This record gives sequence, structure tokens and C-alpha cells, in this order.
Amino acid sequence: MMEKGIKQLKGKLVIRAIIKLESGLHIGGSSDFAPIGAVDSPFIRDPFTKQPIIPGSSLKGKLRTLLARSLSESYVLNDVNADDERVKRLFGSSEKETLSHSRLQFTDSHMTECSFDAMKKMDMDTYIGEVKFENTISRTTSIANPRQIERVPAGAEFDFRLVYNVENQEELEEDMKLLGDGIKLLHFDYLGGHGSRGYGRVSFHDFTVETFSLNSANQELLDSKKTQIEDMLKGSCV
Repeated sequence: MMEKGIKQLKGKLVIRAIIKLESGLHIGGSSDFAPIGAVDSPFIRDPFTKQPIIPGSSLKGKLRTLLARSLSESYVLNDVNADDERVKRLFGSSEKETLSHSRLQFTDSHMTECSFDAMKKMDMDTYIGEVKFENTISRTTSIANPRQIERVPAGAEFDFRLVYNVENQEELEEDMKLLGDGIKLLHFDYLGGHGSRGYGRVSFHDFTVETFSLNSANQELLDSKKTQIEDMLKGSCV
């Protein structure tokens, strides 16, 4: 049973990697007040740079769901508060009896500078985007309903950054293994929408880990595990 409340903070791990799009990605943004002729379903962009981003909430939600489904013992996925204890420990729990904060802090992933420089030189349908024309066809009337979906093109790369709160050093290795398992599941799944049609295939590479603690003994311990953690995460790449 998880202990309720805010835990002691023994240190932090900053995990970085590169996310590469193996196929076009669509994570929907707002299409409110779109002019006539505009894309029906645009992807989400940074409001300042107008470049595509991968929201941290999308990554967190996808990883948690994949792990919860994989560790669930029931045919129908359980309520979020009934997730496996290891999943709740890593991603947090809002359940009154076991209220706990997530050990993982996700950030939005922005396009790498090299990837942006390459993409902006290409002839694209939209700013750093491609438009995919698709149809849904009614089974009863055979009437087609065409639509335009904006995607971030395959080959684009994004900077991934994740902070892990070290609360229990004895659970650190198990937590990192679970995180690695989630990333490996994502390699075989998809991110964003329309995944059954081939959208959103991603891969991770170039994992690095930075450690920090205010306690010298904890810092020494984290430093001793740094290479092992990096190897575990690199092992999740397929």
C-alpha cells in the first residue's frame, strides 16, 4: 500500500533524449474560427514560435495508459485509481486513501534546432507541416466525407526532457525499468491521433541522465547509478 502525502526528496534525475517521428504525427490543436479553406484538423503549435510541439501531457498520458493496460489483470481497463501500485507510484494517484504526487515531471517537447532548420527549407503545405487528405465513407449511403488533417512530417526530431524525483532509492531501479518498459511499449504503439492508420510512430534515441542532490551521500549514490540508468533506458530503444 502506498503511503499518503508528500514524500522526502532525496534527489533528482534529469532524463534527456531525442524523439524521432517515424511517420507523420497529429496531436490536435484548436480549429476554432478557422477561415474557409483552412485545414480541418490542425496540429498543436507553440503559441510563440508557431512550431509544432509534443505536449508533455500527451506523453505522460500515453505512457501511463500503455503501462496500466499491460499490468492490468482485468479484461476491461480499470479506473485510474485502481492502477497497479507501481504505476501509481511513478505517475501519481488522486485517490483519497493513497494521494501521492507523480515522481515524473514531463515537459513539452520542442523541435530540435537542426530538425527545424532542415524542415523550414522544405516545400510544405503549411508552416512546418503537411496536409493529409482523408475520407470517411458511410457504410449505409456510401457517401464520402473528405477532410484535411495537418501532420508533422516523418523525420522530424524533438528534444525530450523528463525529471524524476528520487524519493526512495530502493525503488529507483524498479521505477527506471518501468519507465523503460513504457517507452518500449510506445515504440510498438503510436502517439497522438489516427494511430490505426499509421500516424504517430515514434522512436527514442540518445538518452542521457543528469543527477542532482543537496545531500552529498545521496549525490554519490545517484552518480554511481547514472551509467546503469542510461543503459536501462537505451535498452528500451528498438
